[in-house]
Amino acid sequence: MDVTITFLPGDNYRRNVETASELRRAGYNPVPHIAAREMPSREALDDFLARARGEADVRRILVIAGDVAAAKGPFGSSRDVCASGLIEANGIESVSVAGHPEGHPFLAPANAFKALEAWRDWGRQAGIRVEVTTQFCFESAPIVEWIGELGARGVDLPVIVGLAGPATPATLMKFALRCGIGNSIRSLRSQIGRFGRLLIDTGPDDVVHGLQSAPEKTKASIAGFHLFPFGGLRKAGEWRRSYAGHAPQTERSAP
Repeated sequence: MDVTITFLPGDNYRRNVETASELRRAGYNPVPHIAAREMPSREALDDFLARARGEADVRRILVIAGDVAAAKGPFGSSRDVCASGLIEANGIESVSVAGHPEGHPFLAPANAFKALEAWRDWGRQAGIRVEVTTQFCFESAPIVEWIGELGARGVDLPVIVGLAGPATPATLMKFALRCGIGNSIRSLRSQIGRFGRLLIDTGPDDVVHGLQSAPEKTKASIAGFHLFPFGGLRKAGEWRRSYAGHAPQTERSAP
């Protein structure tokens, strides 16, 4: 099972490599985040990738721009990281990039799709598998519509659907507001109203059921799930085990 390693603002990438090594020894496939704007230099990025590959046998990474407004080095975007040539040079075989079914907070939809088209083209040229890992939603409809738009634009990249792991509606609302989740937040509000209180855990069951009912063409594009453990790793693991026979392969994020 893949376990992604979040790169938070101010993180030391060498510590993240240590986490990746521990996960590998425990039998997991570590997938470090590469936060472009957190990399202070080309040399630091090269060292990060080389250590991850050499010490933890990392073969897949997830590339994001990062949450800081100003880049600390030469990489202002995830595309700058791919243009560096360091991914291929360090033997990384697979790259995940971010997708936003309910819209990107700083990119118009047309530009967001063009960015994914550019990633598709880069993957073909570099000989590296590129996947799209989506932001979580609280409804399946935006995800289905977004995957359909990808197909219409010829962006034939595998999609790993982001799911919000079991947590209280209050906790999910906090993360949704922080991450800029769009219209599907109304579904979460309806659950709060339905339960009448904020202490009952809610999971991504409704989203999964909606995806299972989607057209076959849409389901064919889904390569797996990415489970955000907002309610903790234990709850996320229990949910994953309960859906092991019904869902595609699932990965979790390590805090």
